[in-house]
Amino acid sequence: MSHASLSHASPSHALSLPNRLASGAPVLSAWCGLPDPSVPGLLAREAFDAVTIDMQHGAVDLAGAIRAIPLIAAAGKPALVRVPVGEFAAVSRILDAGASGVIAPMINTVDDARRFAAVAKFPPVGERSWGPHGALTLTGLQPEDYFTSANGLCVALAMIETREALDAIDAILAVPGIDGIFIGPSDLSIGLSQGREVNPASAAVDAAIDHALGRARAAGKVAAIYAVSGERAGALARRGYQFVAVASDTALLRAGARMALQAAGA
Repeated sequence: MSHASLSHASPSHALSLPNRLASGAPVLSAWCGLPDPSVPGLLAREAFDAVTIDMQHGAVDLAGAIRAIPLIAAAGKPALVRVPVGEFAAVSRILDAGASGVIAPMINTVDDARRFAAVAKFPPVGERSWGPHGALTLTGLQPEDYFTSANGLCVALAMIETREALDAIDAILAVPGIDGIFIGPSDLSIGLSQGREVNPASAAVDAAIDHALGRARAAGKVAAIYAVSGERAGALARRGYQFVAVASDTALLRAGARMALQAAGA
């Protein structure tokens, strides 16, 4: 599904991530791993375009993610959730709760991508079962309207973070129901260096980032990536990435603490 198709399939409301992606401006997302749902709710009130909840490396469980989604929506922002590796069973539950997108890590093969798409999309594209009670409340859509629009409304992003995934990137992007890719630079650096280093700013990772962006553009699908800082996020957005996650809640908290202490002369 192309970027344009995502937009046309989506109803027009504040929680539509595809509409934001199709606007032409980069979508900057907060990234939250702290377990209290008030944290993503608070960051959603800032000028971020979206908020992503991290269940893979963060301390957020499924119940916490589901509680956070309406807090993000209350601020008029779309919520995304990164699920743990291989936990495809959580995908439809997250979408049922009203998330606008799901990021699945370690999608290394076409088979991985197909299994992800199957639970993220309703038939005939996938096998997602019916029960979107939270999504109906948050979107305000009638059941029949949600069913016909949900495949374009809910974005499925496959993480590309290994050499194997890079080699299969065109085939992964071609899987029906995969709306785009999400680059994990740190894990990608581990894979590309054969486990020798964690260096998301390495020359090899930089080349891979450009390659992945080009392949996503060629496929007409979303190019998304994680950035360790605001400065890096801006550079990646200028490079052409349409969705950029900015730092993390813990990084922002620590940076704010350092700034306050410096201002206090500590």
